[in-house]
Amino acid sequence: MIQKAPSEKNRDFWIFLIAVLLLWIKISILYKWCFHISTQSFWEAFLLEATTLGSLLGIFSLVFLSKKHRPKLCISLYFLLTAILYGNVLYYRFYIDFVTIPVLFQFKNVGGLSQSTMELIKFYDVFLFLDCLVFILLAKQQVLKQYTLSIRKKVVQSTICLTVIVPIVVSCFYHSGFWNQSYDKELIVKSLGLYSYHLFDVFQNSKSSMKSVLADSSEVEEIASYVKKKQKSGTVPEYHGIASGKNVIVIFLESTQGFVMDREIDGQEVTPYLNQLKKESLYFPNFYHQTAQGKTSDAEFILDNSLYPLSGGSVFVRKTNNHFVSLPKILKEQNYYSASFHGNDAFFWNRKVAYESFGYDRFFSKEDFEVTEENSINYGLKDIEFFQQSIPYLSELPEPYYAKFLTLTNHFPYLLDPEDRWISEPDTDQGMVNRYFTTVRYEDEAIKTFFNEIKGSEIYDNSIFVLFGDHYGISKSYYDALGKVLGHEISPNDDMELQKVPLLIHIPGMEGKEITAVGGQIDLRATILDLLGVSESDGALSFGKSLLMEDPNRFVAFRDGSFTTNQYSYIDHTCYAKETGKKVKRNYCSPYFSAVQQELNDSDKIIYGDLLRFLD
Repeated sequence: MIQKAPSEKNRDFWIFLIAVLLLWIKISILYKWCFHISTQSFWEAFLLEATTLGSLLGIFSLVFLSKKHRPKLCISLYFLLTAILYGNVLYYRFYIDFVTIPVLFQFKNVGGLSQSTMELIKFYDVFLFLDCLVFILLAKQQVLKQYTLSIRKKVVQSTICLTVIVPIVVSCFYHSGFWNQSYDKELIVKSLGLYSYHLFDVFQNSKSSMKSVLADSSEVEEIASYVKKKQKSGTVPEYHGIASGKNVIVIFLESTQGFVMDREIDGQEVTPYLNQLKKESLYFPNFYHQTAQGKTSDAEFILDNSLYPLSGGSVFVRKTNNHFVSLPKILKEQNYYSASFHGNDAFFWNRKVAYESFGYDRFFSKEDFEVTEENSINYGLKDIEFFQQSIPYLSELPEPYYAKFLTLTNHFPYLLDPEDRWISEPDTDQGMVNRYFTTVRYEDEAIKTFFNEIKGSEIYDNSIFVLFGDHYGISKSYYDALGKVLGHEISPNDDMELQKVPLLIHIPGMEGKEITAVGGQIDLRATILDLLGVSESDGALSFGKSLLMEDPNRFVAFRDGSFTTNQYSYIDHTCYAKETGKKVKRNYCSPYFSAVQQELNDSDKIIYGDLLRFLD
């Protein structure tokens, strides 16, 4: 067997070191520049860098398992890791989250994303790949072949082993909470480094796939006790049963955030119709979205099941074989018919399959509408056409019914035909932010069209209408431009307030009222059932609580472990006073830590273990 010459071994080693160091420098820059990873101390920052270096050394060490083509393997691995890094950059720009394995597997189920992806790509992204050329040039330098390694081989090997193992072990102990807070992906990245996070994600998903097989009824008893206690605490609402027997029409306001309400651009209202409608409705100004990587599908899941979404991927894609005690099934016991309306393909977010699991009787998708190039844009049928074509279907549904409408036009990247612009754009350096206000204005006009066409009909008189924002529309990546529109720089406390979405419940004939209770999407199902005078099914485990019920201890938990109450917000492991926006002592937020973590973990147990089957 031909042995490699010492100079070739030295060359392979130096190529290995160059690859590790170049990629380490690049990802360290992106931690701050793109991912905005916050470290609270020098020690925390050191561990982040050390674990990242250790994971890179470990990954690139795999090339030495081969006796041939080590330089080529090193170059190929460098390009692969760069691609993974760039995928996280693109994903983070809009979702403010890190890619997970379930997200990769659900791409085929969420429909075409080409327009959104192109919006996220920036011209300066080319600089993220320049180091690849530098690495290739350095790897091919003939001088490396002649470079003599003067350090003893065993010392080098020992140093690499220690660099790989010790920082990760120390960080795991330092950030030991991440084992119980696997929903906090930033904490995992800080604990393990980005690439080790992806390995941990693979491990977690492999483990979760077995939870359903190993689950038994004993796991659900403690959870059931907690949720029943939570739901029973509080007073009986004055509106309980006021809409008994009425149809329920829910309208999802795509990507609509609360700050658009009552806002003007150049003297023009962004939401003139919603502003008027809220005066005639129950209006909830402190209502938050709680979605994660599933976005609109998460909002649907939360509404129908009153459970938290998964931290990675969407239940609509990952767990449609589960047993659910959903809102359609609960209302079915009251003889309600359930239908969903959506102007896109039935497979988008795997809705056709998910709706069957949730118990919907009918799904009106793109194939049920007349869709042309003239009446569609971006992700599907324009909202005005969507409502106009849906009304005949709605009038034929057997009463009482639960009907859900998913709007589309106000969807990232917020494209709109010139003839559909009802408001001028604000003047910022981000076209996406400017366009957002025009598509929100169009959505508002579509809602007005819908109500104008059904007013005076039985549909209007016999129904209650629930309108709410499904998730944020403008992510942190665009906060500089958004801050110009809002008139101030956006602080961490402001960021929490920007997670508010509109919630209006319109009951014809009833006077409007503003209800200031702090709540989230997880409370919406309980609120609707409260108005209908319907009790939760015995087989349901609902973490929501009616927003009409007074409770001073309310909190809204988010998928990353942050939360907000009527006085304080806990963001990125820091407690803020909502009134002043300033940091306060951690103990103001600490009374909620246990309950927030318990609800997120218990909800995951229910979903991964398919525990509701034991309560049927």
